[in-house]
Amino acid sequence: MRYFQIFVGFFRAGMLCFGGGPASIPFVHREAVVRYKWMDDEEFSEAVVIGNTLPGPINTKLAGYIGFRVGGFWGMLSAILAAVLPTAVLMVVLMTTLAHFSEYPWARGMTRAMFPVVGVMLAVMGWQFLALAAKGLKWPVAIAHVIVVGAMVWFLPLHPAIILAGLFAWAFLGHKITALFKRGNV
Repeated sequence: MRYFQIFVGFFRAGMLCFGGGPASIPFVHREAVVRYKWMDDEEFSEAVVIGNTLPGPINTKLAGYIGFRVGGFWGMLSAILAAVLPTAVLMVVLMTTLAHFSEYPWARGMTRAMFPVVGVMLAVMGWQFLALAAKGLKWPVAIAHVIVVGAMVWFLPLHPAIILAGLFAWAFLGHKITALFKRGNV
């Protein structure tokens, strides 16, 4: 029964999602945290953050991690299959259909209408991530992080993965360096 739930959860997220990797995150969140309660918001956020530092589609990485966490190897296999299968089938069907109807104004309007929907879903998820960050860092520090990282992404030609790697290194090494300074060893 557990493997069936894993499959259904990720299949549903894959079938209902439109807009690419980041747009799938709210759908996976709904299945993993809200519907099935496989994990809480904090653990899900950590999985998304770590998953975004790795190459490949976020939906597949979340499926692999959550599937393995919930059902071991077979859970991971079930989740990845469920996450990839709808995308592959829908890609062939939708692209064939859109290519056939691309000259019609209603088809162009339909695809353009999805941009604001995906934008709102990403904004809601961003707000939820900011609120989770503020729990641990407090609001002023979390907002400062947003401003600094936003400026780095906007004004410097840095890939977000480089920024995340720097933040991981600071989180890992920062407290050790601070402790050395406090002890007077440096």
